[in-house]
Amino acid sequence: MVKKLIGRKLKSSRLKRDKTIQQLAMMSRVSSNMISRIERGLTTPSVEILMKLADALGLSLSYFVEEAEKGSTVVYTPADQGEPIFFFEDKHQINSLTQGLRDPGFSVFVDTLEPYCDSGEGGMVHTGEEFATVLEGSLEFLIEGERYCLEKGDSIGFKASLPHSWKNSSHQQAKILWVVSPPPNV
Repeated sequence: MVKKLIGRKLKSSRLKRDKTIQQLAMMSRVSSNMISRIERGLTTPSVEILMKLADALGLSLSYFVEEAEKGSTVVYTPADQGEPIFFFEDKHQINSLTQGLRDPGFSVFVDTLEPYCDSGEGGMVHTGEEFATVLEGSLEFLIEGERYCLEKGDSIGFKASLPHSWKNSSHQQAKILWVVSPPPNV
């Protein structure tokens, strides 16, 4: 659990600072191979390596392990109070309903999409599975070339390894409940 947590936090911190693994390796004097192994949860870094990485990213050493102490086996989220974890140009906002769950095998999000917001050019492909249900509005999915138009109450589940994209093609805001496994590094 701890090595996965440290890996997620390291990758998230590096990406927030718009750094490649190679750039972080040069800044921290930790090999890019070691950084990659840590980020993928394959190894637990020594305190010395963790200190070098924390220093290079301007973080405290405790940042990498504090969630392990605070993580919970039960997370209660009152209505409309999910943890905001992603915003994109006031068009796309994701709130986590499972933030703080210790070592989760899945994540649940409420995604608020403004009119005509989409997932971008081309199809996404990644590991795991996704499930989406429309809470408000509508959402159009394109999965492996096939179009699915979901209205309020409709849902879809699919292997995330299939090329997929989505779009709110309406002039109204849409709210989508997502279940993603394994949880993405956010």
